[in-house]
Amino acid sequence: MYAFKYQKAASVDAAAQALAAAPHAKLLAGGQTLVAAMKLRLADCGEIIDLGAIPGLSGITVESKTVTIGAMTRHAEVAASTALRSAIPGLAALAGGIADRMVRNMGTIGGSVANNDPAADYPAGLLALGATIVTNRRRLAADDFFTGMFETALAAGEIITAVSFPVPARAAYAKFRNPASRYAIVGVFVAEFAGGVRVAVTGAGPVVFRVPEMERALAANFASDAIAGITIPEEGLSSDIHAQADHRAHLVTVMAMRAVQAALQ
Repeated sequence: MYAFKYQKAASVDAAAQALAAAPHAKLLAGGQTLVAAMKLRLADCGEIIDLGAIPGLSGITVESKTVTIGAMTRHAEVAASTALRSAIPGLAALAGGIADRMVRNMGTIGGSVANNDPAADYPAGLLALGATIVTNRRRLAADDFFTGMFETALAAGEIITAVSFPVPARAAYAKFRNPASRYAIVGVFVAEFAGGVRVAVTGAGPVVFRVPEMERALAANFASDAIAGITIPEEGLSSDIHAQADHRAHLVTVMAMRAVQAALQ
């Protein structure tokens, strides 16, 4: 691990000021990606700004039409929330399937979203649910937030404070996971609203994406058979030691059908 300076921010404004003073500094939320990269000397941050002591950045608020989750809320808290399991059970189930117990007890929704790992689970949930990412400066629609592999629309000095979700009529997530890491080789989140259906895929490509053809088919008939014949083009999908592009394309349809079945149950 390279040497670095450490400071614990007392407020979001203080963290933003510290970040402005040290543009190459990194924000520390749960640390499940950052600390591992630092230990392997894959990241040389120079300075770490810890968000862990800032009040008001964690917690889950469930209202009739909206769920708001603070950026520092742990995955385990999301999975265990009775109110969330009642409002959006698919999102709680998604959080409960992230990595292992240690990661779920330390990792945060804000950290995961900001990191935007191409195989992370939360991006599919945010995109399918049409979530809004709240920062210290503005509100960003999920459709505009995830811009590329490990890339987001966050500007320099911008800090995620919460994520807001509209409550769907029904929704569910299904993933074909790596047996060791539990990262999504392919994960599909399906959400039905009064105005239509949204289908988001993680793990299959360099960044989370929607499948409009499936969305149209499910809007007409919300049943797994409605998308059974829809094939996903291999072009642009990832090929690696875990799965080739053609296998991932096949898994998108399989996981989407399972997600629909889970939502119907």
